[in-house]
Amino acid sequence: MRALLLLALSSLLSPLCFAEPVSLFDGKTLTGWDFDPAMWSVKDGLITGGSITEKIKKNDFISTRKSYSNFELKLKIKVSGDPKTGMLNSGIQIRSLRDGAAMSGYQIDCGAGWFGKIYDEHRRNKVIWSPSPEQQAALDKAIDVFGWNEYTIRAEGPRIQTWINGVHCIDYTETDPNIALDGHIAPQVHSGGICLVQVKDVTIEELPPTPHAPTWKSIGGLEGMKAKLPPKPQANAAPKPKRDISYNNIEGTALSAQEQLKKFHLPEGYEI
Repeated sequence: MRALLLLALSSLLSPLCFAEPVSLFDGKTLTGWDFDPAMWSVKDGLITGGSITEKIKKNDFISTRKSYSNFELKLKIKVSGDPKTGMLNSGIQIRSLRDGAAMSGYQIDCGAGWFGKIYDEHRRNKVIWSPSPEQQAALDKAIDVFGWNEYTIRAEGPRIQTWINGVHCIDYTETDPNIALDGHIAPQVHSGGICLVQVKDVTIEELPPTPHAPTWKSIGGLEGMKAKLPPKPQANAAPKPKRDISYNNIEGTALSAQEQLKKFHLPEGYEI
């Protein structure tokens, strides 16, 4: 009886506590994804974006239709092309919001000089995490710059961790309460060069949600988020007034030593 009770309890709790990873790509279709068919397709069983003949004119993304908050994502990604044609770069957007053809949110970067970084795409527009020299040295040994690299991305509450080919490279905790902790997942093909991005073996394990975590909806979407960020300095702002140095201006003609001597008035008992 006790064994049966434990088995029954286990069957009830396991869907909540031990969610199994699910595949986001069946190797045949792009069902469940939003994308520009002129840029993204399935070729040879791979999610494929970019071109092998033409330069990429603007950043482009293929995004999940479903939004995710806490999760562990695994995928393999390859960025290839001729570096002489321009920048070869990609990344994986997480907890991001689509804004037309753009995505706003965290980008786990992928590309020469960018592996192991988080760039805040179309939002704060800056790198918010870079590996330490020790982490970079370990990554350099593990990464195949123009070959396949396996990413594990774990987002839980405000903390984001990543591993590339098993090397732990990012451990970032968000401190801004106005940054959404949910959103879409979206591989990128970056503008610049003749670049091909391929993705395969995409699985996700959803984790229990964080109570009261900020979401894109709760902060008012992209416009609400922008309103809460510090204002950018205006390019046409009035220049800061220069320090007044007018007291350095010398007017009149210089006096000879004899003439200057006549103007000195010394206390009694002193002489020059």
